Amino acid sequence: MAMLQRYGAGPEQIDAMNTDALRDAFMVEGMFIPGTIAFAYTHFDRMIVGGAVPTEAPLSFGDGADVGTPLFFDAREMGIANLGGAGWIEVDGTRHALANRDVLYVGRGTRSVTLGSDIARAPARFYMNSVPAGADVPTRLITKTESKVLTLGDAAKCNVRNLAMYIHPEVAPSCLLLMGITDPAHGSVWNTMPPHLHERRMEAYCYFDLSAEDRVVHLMGRPDNTRHLIVGNSDVVLSPAWSIHMGAGTGPYAFVWGMTGENQAYGDVNPVAIAELR
Repeated sequence: MAMLQRYGAGPEQIDAMNTDALRDAFMVEGMFIPGTIAFAYTHFDRMIVGGAVPTEAPLSFGDGADVGTPLFFDAREMGIANLGGAGWIEVDGTRHALANRDVLYVGRGTRSVTLGSDIARAPARFYMNSVPAGADVPTRLITKTESKVLTLGDAAKCNVRNLAMYIHPEVAPSCLLLMGITDPAHGSVWNTMPPHLHERRMEAYCYFDLSAEDRVVHLMGRPDNTRHLIVGNSDVVLSPAWSIHMGAGTGPYAFVWGMTGENQAYGDVNPVAIAELR
């Protein structure tokens, strides 16, 4: 198991950053390698993002050496979304079956997690968000059909999308983690409109279901000083509290969003008018 580091940067630093430096600070690539688990420890509210693709053999983790505690979940919670084929996750010996677009919440105090695929040649692709937690909330499976779906946007502006809430006070509780999946509608390309800031929370996006030739242009930075990242399938973008986040794709795509910070108030945002962007 590898644990990368992402230290990020402040808004005053991005002017001096070229493309590679921006990607190194605000993206995590190559997390979904068959037969391995990969994690990145970010210094944005200490969220850990991860990817795991079990094939013939299951993959396990639980040691806390990389987070400074005896066990990984001594002071953490996690959401795990299956973005691939059918699979399963064992949490302290209890097995949960996950189809595509199902999410498992793993609570603080868990000792070990094991991830497996039903069919090795069509493996599960597990995407993980873990954040510090100060409360014990029971582990729970949230299936795709149990998520709460909101339809947002305007077809005339090419930004209609379905936002499915999974780990959310209205669906499944947690301590501080929020997690869900957004799908732009057919013919729409824009996500997260209008762009906004949430100064009391950070967010991570994992873009998925892109074809090999397509990309998402993800916009970030202060509203008056924007930058862009060109994002491919399974790439993760880290969005600090000071940055806007929005994007447009060259073809169909979806993304998992995960948030943590001061609160779980989904509406605690500061919208930014498109005309104000520079």
